Amino acid sequence: MENKKLVETVAANLGRTQKDVSKLLEAFAGVLRTRCGDMDSVYVPSFGTFEPKKRNERVMVHPRTGKRMLVPPKVVLGFKMSNVLKSKLK
Repeated sequence: MENKKLVETVAANLGRTQKDVSKLLEAFAGVLRTRCGDMDSVYVPSFGTFEPKKRNERVMVHPRTGKRMLVPPKVVLGFKMSNVLKSKLK
């Protein structure tokens, strides 16, 4: 689902304007960036947990050239679904 469609759907379900919902989603993304940047997890009740995970640096081989390259360490965001959401999706 594209962002525009998500905003339209949430606005229709909540009876809010698309501008308000867009601000809400931007604020949520900002909180995720800030908290996960501090290596803190974010729990959303009945939805799941967003957890930052550190990936160590590693050596990879380029498949076409065979050249070895060093991939720097990075932080990725993982998502763990809640049991409530799992049961609703089944």
